[in-house]
Amino acid sequence: MENLDFGVQTVIKLFEVNGQALGITTTHINTWIVMAALIVIALIVRIKLKNFKEVPESKFQNIVELLIETLSNFTASTMGEKNRNFAYFYGPMFLFILLSNLSGLVGLRPPTADIATTLALGLTTFFMIHGYGVKAKGPGYFKGFLEPMPLLLPLNIVGELATPISLSFRLFGNILGGTIIMGLYYAMMPLVLRIGLPAIFHLYFDVFAGALQTLIFVMLSMTFVSSAMD
Repeated sequence: MENLDFGVQTVIKLFEVNGQALGITTTHINTWIVMAALIVIALIVRIKLKNFKEVPESKFQNIVELLIETLSNFTASTMGEKNRNFAYFYGPMFLFILLSNLSGLVGLRPPTADIATTLALGLTTFFMIHGYGVKAKGPGYFKGFLEPMPLLLPLNIVGELATPISLSFRLFGNILGGTIIMGLYYAMMPLVLRIGLPAIFHLYFDVFAGALQTLIFVMLSMTFVSSAMD
């Protein structure tokens, strides 16, 4: 128990700052693994695409079309029909976060258990909110910071800055919590209780919680961006 360490480990040290080793960490490596898996899946779909028929004849085409249609309809129902094209961005984001959350099932430390990963995702949403808000409304977008009265400008700014923080910490906290609980379980329990029974806990902490937190993060991101544009 005393040797348990749930922090991010530096695998390859590149340089040192104030005695702190910086370099390639387990988060980098596991993120690359998740990205490689998504790329392989995309290449397989791309190769199979030439054999797709107007009327699906294979289970593979049915699965691909079902996934794309589900993501597209989910985007349209959350952001409005006119913003359906955002599915091309939020679809891959959904798959990346979901696969990252599920990577604990194969013994990897989920990239989303690192605040650096989730904060980057949260900042992406933050810049999209204001970028698309300005694009849709022009300079008049910033008048919203003065509503309902100019005196609330500081509070409105703080509220906007809190958005990426709340998004990132919600995802980070839930995934890291599951990682710590499973690590403690494997460290405390005898070998006989490490076989079979942990599957139940993985089903909740990795599959259920992972899928739920993915849905929450993406849905909130969609809602914030579409609200800024309306």
